Amino acid sequence: MKGLIFDIRRFTVHDGPGIRSTIFFKGCPLSCLWCHNPESQDSEPETSVKTLSLDGLKFREEEVSGRWMTVDEILAEVEKDRIFYDESGGGVTVSGGEPAFQPAFLSELLSALKSKGFHIAMDTCGFTSWENLALTINYIDLYLYDLKLMDDDLHVKYTGGSNKQIIENLIKLADAGKTIIARVPVIPGINDSDENFSALQVLLEQLKPAVTEINLLPWHAAAGNKYMRFGKENVMKNVKSMTREDLVCRKKVFEDLGFIVKIGG
Repeated sequence: MKGLIFDIRRFTVHDGPGIRSTIFFKGCPLSCLWCHNPESQDSEPETSVKTLSLDGLKFREEEVSGRWMTVDEILAEVEKDRIFYDESGGGVTVSGGEPAFQPAFLSELLSALKSKGFHIAMDTCGFTSWENLALTINYIDLYLYDLKLMDDDLHVKYTGGSNKQIIENLIKLADAGKTIIARVPVIPGINDSDENFSALQVLLEQLKPAVTEINLLPWHAAAGNKYMRFGKENVMKNVKSMTREDLVCRKKVFEDLGFIVKIGG
């Protein structure tokens, strides 16, 4: 069995505790307008064109995003840095795209990683069947769970999918006693309203102690070049990046409710 992977990033420090390797699955059921990895959305390999400059000359180079890999090939990559995981309390994170978009391969990979003793985190948008997510429960030590918009109509408008299954799956993970960090991408003019944050507070307070930490992820415009390379429309191109200072007040509100809150993960 092979899975479609578009990157394996080593020495990551924002995808769970300690030093980690993050495995990025290609393919996602959502199409968030602000996606920082537009190359992650399509479920097939894609070719992009990079422009390189050397001695005043410009060269165009094609690059394929997405490689079919076996579990053994991925294990060989993540094993290279085991000493760093062990010393820092880190491990391996599966991300995307959406890992649960390839459920059979994900299950096989997680089983292999667990048999090797790795701490495993999963960054998920939650937009999948409970059957797919339930396949991960016995393997995942920490869920990094994305929460974007609490209003379902707005969620459909800006991500292409309903939030009903997402919220139901989150509640089921909490009921199963799993450890969860809620991750909230904060997008100007889309989900940074008082109404959205008030609804988030109500939901997350109900999910303690499964959810005790929240990551507020400020929008940044760094992905613009990717949209150009892959020939995708960037509807957020005129939206200015947020700063940490923009979220200090939001952070304090959640901290006053007893949550650990980090800006930027």
